[in-house]
Amino acid sequence: MDGSQLKQRTGGQVLVDQLLLHGADCAYCVPGESYLEVLDALHDASDRFTLYNARHEAGAADMAEAYGKLTGKPGICMVTRGPGACHAAVGVHIARQDSTPMILLVGQVGRDTMDRESFQEIDYRQMFGSVAKWAAQIDDAARVPEYMARAFRVATSGRPGPVVLALPEDMLTEVVSVPNARPYSPTQAQISEAQADAVIAALAEAERPMILAGGPGWTDAGADALRRFAEASDIPVATSFRRQDVIDNRSDCYVGDFGTGVAPSLVKRLGEADTLLVIGARLGEITTKTYSTLTVPTPAQRTIHIHADPDEIGRVYSPAMGIAADACRTAEVLSARSVKTRATADWRRTLREEYLVDSEPPPHDFRLDMGAAMADVRDILPTDCIVTLDAGNHTGWAQRFLRYGRPGRQLGSTCGSMGYAVPAAVAASLYAPERQAIAFVGDGGFMMSGAELATAVQHGGRPIVLLFNNRSYGTIRMHQEREHPRRVVGTDIVNPDFGLLARGYGAAYTQVTETAAFRPALEAAYDHHGPTVIELVTDPEMISTRTTIAKLRGDA
Repeated sequence: MDGSQLKQRTGGQVLVDQLLLHGADCAYCVPGESYLEVLDALHDASDRFTLYNARHEAGAADMAEAYGKLTGKPGICMVTRGPGACHAAVGVHIARQDSTPMILLVGQVGRDTMDRESFQEIDYRQMFGSVAKWAAQIDDAARVPEYMARAFRVATSGRPGPVVLALPEDMLTEVVSVPNARPYSPTQAQISEAQADAVIAALAEAERPMILAGGPGWTDAGADALRRFAEASDIPVATSFRRQDVIDNRSDCYVGDFGTGVAPSLVKRLGEADTLLVIGARLGEITTKTYSTLTVPTPAQRTIHIHADPDEIGRVYSPAMGIAADACRTAEVLSARSVKTRATADWRRTLREEYLVDSEPPPHDFRLDMGAAMADVRDILPTDCIVTLDAGNHTGWAQRFLRYGRPGRQLGSTCGSMGYAVPAAVAASLYAPERQAIAFVGDGGFMMSGAELATAVQHGGRPIVLLFNNRSYGTIRMHQEREHPRRVVGTDIVNPDFGLLARGYGAAYTQVTETAAFRPALEAAYDHHGPTVIELVTDPEMISTRTTIAKLRGDA
């Protein structure tokens, strides 16, 4: 080890040196006095590391989570103790359920005042113990390299996820002489040749095979390998919830997604399939329609489940074959082979045709035709566009009618967290300023995190925000009308003037109330060198892409 590694450094300096050593190039934060030494050390690294100061800790955490999705590297978030950590918890929850690599660094009270309920004191190991993949506290500055190396490895290995490290403020000021760790490398299980041969042999016996792909960590190369294997084998591919970009939707093998608005025809075809190859997806509640589309615990379909985490295999469904392996590498290994199943081309062709029919906007007489608007989005946005999705029925328009495929990306919280889309689009725009980021968000979600547009303005981001304003928490209104027709309570929203709000943040703004005005507004937003908010005034009667309030009430 060289002498520079053993120079005297504060705990804060050691921590920043580890961030740089492990390849981190930015972090998202709301500054706090509990980690001043880290902030001070970052001042000396400003030529190698960018610190984005968000407007709310939830926004900072969402930005870090989006960065983790885009890069496959841990998104770094820094917040202060107590309230800062509580606000950031939503991002940790998203990262856990979305299997996203992320590291949350939390300032902590001094070691000499712990366990006295001192100012803003929380035990973060208990607070995040059931949410994070690993939660710990660094009590000795000499162990910062050890903890940080482990944090990067844990966040990226196996099933990726969030790590939370608490940093006592007096630990960060402690001066130590300690060597740096080695740069981390993630550990992933890989499919063997024998296992790949067994998968091929099982598919060869199938008369109605289907691939269900999803989960984290898909690279452009991995997604392309999946497409090549599916096309060579003529097997239909569906995706799990909000993972539509893992295969090019323009491929004749793509047949739709098992999301919140899954096509009834796709659910029917899953029931008819005799062999299901699951690559990377968890088979969670949304993807399986509350565990109803597949029989628990043993699916009727011969199921082959390939997932990075061996503990995920058999969690709910007992597969005929379970393989712990990285999804991308699996797709690459399989793409070197092809299989001739017993299925006729009619099987794949029928599913593809049903998808194409379902993804064409149906006619209606609303003043603002969102289906037609989505056709405009498909026409205008480039293939490398990054689409971010909030929670709510409005995202059904993007999920059902847009086409995804690499290098374009779809970033959406699979845990249904409102307020995600705007910070995620800001992070995407800052990470890849040459690419267009576009957020889909409802009026409720925008009110939770729209202030992050100010972060975009400060740091040079230029996301487009499509703000769906139906003056309602629409998804919950839909559930109310379905379960208790006409008994509406708590779901109406009185909104501010979004034009004044957007312009106040420094964004351009356009309000669209009819179909013909949408395309010019989107084209202008794409040409604008800064953030743009396009407010889409939608009819609350148009509660989702598949139904209306009148239908839910039984009036139509």
